[in-house]
Amino acid sequence: MTDPDKETNSKEFEQSLVNELAREVLNEQRRNRRWGIFFKGLFALYFLLFFVVYMANNSEMSGFSGDKHTALIEINGVIAAETEARADYVVTALRHAFEDENTEGVILRINSPGGSPVQAGYINDEIKRLRQKHPEIPLYAVITDMCASGGYYIAAAADKIYANKASIVGSIGVVMSGFGFVDAINKLGVERRLLHAGENKGFLDPFQPLKEDEAEHVQGMLAEIHQQFIDVVKDGRGDRLADDKRLFSGLIWSGEEGIKLGLVDELASASQVARDVIGVEEIVDFTKRENYLDRFAKQMGSAMLEAMSKGFNLQ
Repeated sequence: MTDPDKETNSKEFEQSLVNELAREVLNEQRRNRRWGIFFKGLFALYFLLFFVVYMANNSEMSGFSGDKHTALIEINGVIAAETEARADYVVTALRHAFEDENTEGVILRINSPGGSPVQAGYINDEIKRLRQKHPEIPLYAVITDMCASGGYYIAAAADKIYANKASIVGSIGVVMSGFGFVDAINKLGVERRLLHAGENKGFLDPFQPLKEDEAEHVQGMLAEIHQQFIDVVKDGRGDRLADDKRLFSGLIWSGEEGIKLGLVDELASASQVARDVIGVEEIVDFTKRENYLDRFAKQMGSAMLEAMSKGFNLQ
């Protein structure tokens, strides 16, 4: 026979166990909801801070000041479409500086070894346009460590160019470099297989001997771009340039020697130009720089493109 008391106790125990499990499940759900709310709030705050920083750095009014000032725009590093010295950033900063009614003068502070002639050309063209549109606002280029090649392409558009006596200036030329691995693959016994449609589509292949007609074609293109560079410098510097055949040979000089050659007007820093030339010592930085949100967006975009390219890859 079954003991009624034991059966009752067993049912009570089971019911108590079920109740305890239910309470634990409910408590776990509450904890999860609280943590979920916490992390959602934290993410919202994080996003809000990013948004505030982004707006502060990208607002049309971010560089404006209520007092008369000298506008400063920095060009640092290689001038290329993917760097902070790209034309989009520099041109945007230039427009903001010239459109500010309190800007008395603009200083381009340049420290660059050069880069893309296309990006430098965009900036040079915009400087000329803005100087014509706002003739009352002077623009001066100030060279710090280096202003070579594409950097000087930009500086040539300024009213005057200033440098330090030890600055590096010049390199007015065009270069295209590469390597040839013909002997290397022959020694290793590697067979090169290159299929293409179009007679010259595979030209300058580093694993094949350099052809004379291909070299002549590229050399002609480089000479054309070099002449464009020369014309820009002559247009910007005019009769200040010395009659020296070395000017456009690709050589570089010190800032002190640059004065003798007409590549530089005077020796001075940005603060000296603001104080003694423009006459307004207060400097407002209009430089557009990439912020964390820009970098995050770029990384997300790259990741999405990579994922899409893998998805559409033909195996």
